[in-house]
Amino acid sequence: MKRSFNPAEPELMDRPQPVTPELESDLRNIRQLNRYFGSYRLIEHFLRRWIQPRSRMRILDLATGSGDIPRLVVDFARSAGAEITVDAVDQQPSTLEIARSLSGEYPEIEFLEGDVLSFGEETYDVVVCSLALHHFEENAAVELLKRCRTLSKRYVLVSDLRRGFLATMGAYLLTALVFRESMTRTDARLSAARAFSFREFRSLAERAGWRNFGHRKFAFARQALWLEPASVV
Repeated sequence: MKRSFNPAEPELMDRPQPVTPELESDLRNIRQLNRYFGSYRLIEHFLRRWIQPRSRMRILDLATGSGDIPRLVVDFARSAGAEITVDAVDQQPSTLEIARSLSGEYPEIEFLEGDVLSFGEETYDVVVCSLALHHFEENAAVELLKRCRTLSKRYVLVSDLRRGFLATMGAYLLTALVFRESMTRTDARLSAARAFSFREFRSLAERAGWRNFGHRKFAFARQALWLEPASVV
């Protein structure tokens, strides 16, 4: 199953647009998919390794969408007794407006508009990029991985879909039976076709100059690449 990607046809959520009921519904559906189909569980797996009681960390979330991953990170840090701040970056002003409206009880998070391929000069303890790499053509995906590594002092986590039969059938069934809104249906099916295979994902990291990195499969057609100090078990 070959990757299908046409840069002239961005996903509907990536196109410039105002805040609309359709966009709000799509982002709500994405949050539900993240919660029930593996993304939160994947992120929490690494939070348990990296965020310790009484630790103080600056975290960067690239392509944050409606900010559910930063909120998940803050909730975990609060429960662990850690002190963190999160810079959450996205290029879509309307998406950031929705993210801010959902994050009033999270003063630890600052939402910033920016291009994830060129954002920032400061470094962070943790850089996270969830479900974004498949939105880019291969060379841009490599550049994004390079950027993640450059911006991190310690830890990097990049997670995404894993292209294959399960992701494709899952996207079609879920958007036929449950998440039937037009934007979600279109983008979910495009995402499944645009996702990288397990082998391709690893190759992107190697092309980006990553060394001694982790790479594994997770449930519900997810996968992750990560960097961490050798002392972390």
